Amino acid sequence: MFTSLFGPVPSRRLGMSLGIDLVPKKVCSLDCVYCEVGATTKLTLERREYVPCDRIVAELDAWLDANPDPDYLTFSGSGEPTLNTRIGDVLAYAKRKRPALPVALLTNGTLLGLPEVRDAVLGADLVLPSLDAATEGVFRRLNRPAPGLEAGRCVEDLAAFRAAYRGRIWLEVFILPGYNDSDAELDALKAAMERIGPDRIQLNTLDRPGTVPDLRSATQAELRAVLERWKLPNAEIIAPAPERKRIASYRPDAESAILETVRRRPCTLDDLSRVLGMHINEVNKYLDVLEAEDLIEATRQDRGVFYRTR
Repeated sequence: MFTSLFGPVPSRRLGMSLGIDLVPKKVCSLDCVYCEVGATTKLTLERREYVPCDRIVAELDAWLDANPDPDYLTFSGSGEPTLNTRIGDVLAYAKRKRPALPVALLTNGTLLGLPEVRDAVLGADLVLPSLDAATEGVFRRLNRPAPGLEAGRCVEDLAAFRAAYRGRIWLEVFILPGYNDSDAELDALKAAMERIGPDRIQLNTLDRPGTVPDLRSATQAELRAVLERWKLPNAEIIAPAPERKRIASYRPDAESAILETVRRRPCTLDDLSRVLGMHINEVNKYLDVLEAEDLIEATRQDRGVFYRTR
């Protein structure tokens, strides 16, 4: 039974991705209103060995010896992976174990300004940071950062990381109507992205309910309008959730198990993770598809967001 590895999951950007989770749920430097993993329970900038390195390495060793290589090993999961002080050691082990297997880092980018963090992750093949706000007011309302973080500083840190890092950077921008879609904010984001210089800019939006009520996803027309305003040649819209079904790691049995479970009784994301023995991020991937195909619906109740069949 693996506790720090999950998947491989069908990733719209990374194909068949084996997740490596370095922090408990939900330890993060941000408490984004749209987060599908749930509200942050430990909002912090404190770096420590949240999950023991030796345990992660042992699990990774066992998994790689028993399974075909995935498309990517991906640091992601229940919170911000760079909060774990041993991320560099796990990354170095993965590269020794499978030199040809690419390693990706999904991060909110808030700690990349720290020299020790930057140095630890320079060996990654692909870094996918997020940037949703370029002005302080929007940053605080949308991303709800830990004390000590500032929007302008985060942009400068990403630019400094780009200057030091020789791999690829795919910058994700999550568009949330009513939060960061004003002309002024979009123009500020464009200026920030030009300052950072990522290889790709990838627009995303809400697939399912976030941590606060009354959020809505941007429509495809709204996302295309953002691209038209920016006129950046390396900007694109991330493929819609149903595209996951074309990925080799998509498991119809996992989809069926989720449907059968919520058909019997409504469940939260945490309920499904516990009942099915699947990592919360893996469950999320299938919920995205099922909700996009109108096979399930979400309702917000006192204990959280519940999913049930339509």
